[in-house]
Amino acid sequence: MIRVPRRARLLALLPPLLALALTGCADREAAAPAAPSATASEFPVELRPENAPAVTIGERPERIVSLSPSTTETLFAVGAGEQVVAVDSASTYPEQAPKTSLSGLNVDPEAIASHNPDLVIVESDLDGKLAGSLAKTGITTLVLPAPATLDAAYGQFELVGKATGHPEQGADLARRTKEEIGKLVADVPKPSEPLSYYHELDPTLYSATSATFIGQVYSQFGLTNIADQGDPNALGGYPQLSAERILQADPDLIFLADSQCCGQNAQTVAERPGWSTLSAVKQGRVVAIDDSIASRWSPRLVELASAVADAVTGR
Repeated sequence: MIRVPRRARLLALLPPLLALALTGCADREAAAPAAPSATASEFPVELRPENAPAVTIGERPERIVSLSPSTTETLFAVGAGEQVVAVDSASTYPEQAPKTSLSGLNVDPEAIASHNPDLVIVESDLDGKLAGSLAKTGITTLVLPAPATLDAAYGQFELVGKATGHPEQGADLARRTKEEIGKLVADVPKPSEPLSYYHELDPTLYSATSATFIGQVYSQFGLTNIADQGDPNALGGYPQLSAERILQADPDLIFLADSQCCGQNAQTVAERPGWSTLSAVKQGRVVAIDDSIASRWSPRLVELASAVADAVTGR
């Protein structure tokens, strides 16, 4: 049985193998531009999230609890921030989000219900137990799991807009995010030969393959992922690599998504046994990225793309 470290579980809720595991420019605003909200007549709305149960929301939700850091960011970005009454302890952005001790990993129906929500958004609900429990008190549960692709992430922006009565803002957010990432990609000259990279989720060498929304950001720039190992879908797209594998692959670029949680940086990487010989280390191409930006499918995916663009061009 594969043992997934606590750090990997807390970064974000990713596909089944890791179970509950492990997002625009730096000055990107958390709130979307003002736009007309949905009227009461536009409800009920039926939502069909990818890889999650369909759900019908009867009325515009006025008290939302988010147990998903990625969705918390999106809620504020589509203009639904004033409707959010509580978020989980891992929802660190934006600052004004009403953070509580609620957990998206160990959900407590009674603690959630104490906030008197009419809509609860989570990243996973195994066997529908949470939804079933909350439904007894008239609370609707919307499950939004980690998307496998960028298009699926954009789709969630639109879905969150529809779910909260901000359909136009959700659609606009999806369009703007896609366009901004597209522009970043278009402005980066393609290297004569594909560059390889290693994306580190935590110091135990968990990574993300190109079959994940994280890997898709890198793929936009034509980078080769050393974590794919012939099958990017293996191990749910989030394999644990060996130091030997990384040393053998000798990536051109190293991206550290564990800089804040675990203090990883170019110096700590160079001090690992044998790592000082890696091309990325010798050429100064080890990039530390804000952990949350590098692990969440939120509008801040643009910031991840910007960091990749800078690394590829040597800025």
